[in-house]
Amino acid sequence: MSSPRSSTDTVNGGISFWYADDGLPAPREPLGGDASADVCVVGGGYTGLWTAYYLKKAAPSLRVTVLEQRFCGYGASGRNGGWLYNGIAGRDRYAALHGHEAAVRLQQAMNDTVGEVVRVAAEERIDADIHHGGVLEVAYTPAQLARLKAFHAAELAYGESDRVLRGARETAERVRVAGAVGSSWTPHGARLHPVKLVKGLAAAVEALGVRIHESTPVTEIRPRHAVTPYGTVRAPYVLRCTEGFTASLKGQRRTWLPMNSSMIVTEPLSAEVWDTLGWAGRETLGDMAHAYMYAQRTADDRIAIGGRGVPYRYGSKTDTAANPGRTQAATVEALRELLVRFFPQLTGVGVDHAWSGVLGVPRDWCATVTLDRATGLGWAGGYVGSGVATANLAGRTLRDLVRRDSGHAGATDLTGLAWVDHRVRKWEPEPLRWLGVHGLYAAYRAADRKELTSPAARTTRLARLADRLTGRG
Repeated sequence: MSSPRSSTDTVNGGISFWYADDGLPAPREPLGGDASADVCVVGGGYTGLWTAYYLKKAAPSLRVTVLEQRFCGYGASGRNGGWLYNGIAGRDRYAALHGHEAAVRLQQAMNDTVGEVVRVAAEERIDADIHHGGVLEVAYTPAQLARLKAFHAAELAYGESDRVLRGARETAERVRVAGAVGSSWTPHGARLHPVKLVKGLAAAVEALGVRIHESTPVTEIRPRHAVTPYGTVRAPYVLRCTEGFTASLKGQRRTWLPMNSSMIVTEPLSAEVWDTLGWAGRETLGDMAHAYMYAQRTADDRIAIGGRGVPYRYGSKTDTAANPGRTQAATVEALRELLVRFFPQLTGVGVDHAWSGVLGVPRDWCATVTLDRATGLGWAGGYVGSGVATANLAGRTLRDLVRRDSGHAGATDLTGLAWVDHRVRKWEPEPLRWLGVHGLYAAYRAADRKELTSPAARTTRLARLADRLTGRG
């Protein structure tokens, strides 16, 4: 490898590498004045588009309007790591609230969702670089290995009988992560290009007759009304699908916390380099650290790798319109160091692009989908980073909830899932919110540093305390 390129060679921001790679979409017209619809969807990301897609497929005569503040996929749907996988935030909490079998049904629905996204992409001829290679999560410290084995056993207990536990040698046969001592693999995962998926989905939704208005920020949602600077859309059902940007809506500042996640992507790697790395199966790759990472081998043979970086901006702020996605230099360097920690032979590799985005985090870290039958207001989100697949399940569930409420269908398996109509308290006001989140991730990073040099197989006390504070322990 050559010496590292200057950080000035790395594109920083510009929404994401995925848009730099595939291009920005042609703009759609904003709302032209007051309008009416049968269903108004607020948010043009995965959740909003999947909801509109399934509603229109189920009832072609339904008038569905999507309102998006910038353009479809501007938020997390166009910036994520391209992990289509079966994780869902809050499963253990739902098991505690509704029983183990209810959580098993929710997990099975998520397992099936991976295949559903792959199926629809093929049916709609959306070429999103999907490779159904599963998810490989590795451990490289004794404490991580202990957590990996406990995680693997828990997944089996939730019905994932096709999951495979591998030792150090078998893990190296899949991908040669430095110092990896074990891994857990599930077939319920795929790598994809997030922007190609969101662009294709938006086109498919429009082809079905859904009206999409971009550059139309919704400033307030109230029963049967979505208010924008250009007019108000009136509809019996108004569905909030805004994930990490929810805090910008009137009255929603403390509903979901916009958590930052950052990524870098390398230059394309040669066949000779890939021979040293393995990764021929193109699994999505994660680890068992507390401040965990996520990575994929892209279709053009780069490595895209991400982690939390600066986890939260004071006052639930998102990025600036001047350079959306811009990432702090220290975060870019930390992600480069993480890349080299996994693959030391990549010392000096060029980093072509760095970017950030926000995801939605509820106070109890539980993803939810809800329709208030008294007001017609619905919402879905709080995916805590697992939204690429969960958004699809949410969209199908919102479809069923609307059709049940309107009298066009009855209860379904989806309307009975444990996450439906789950309510959670709001986040604390500032500065407690900022202090809590930054303290949490400082604790997790300190725990990871300690575990890297410790022979102990037990998770550090600091991390266990952080887990209890977040409700994840």
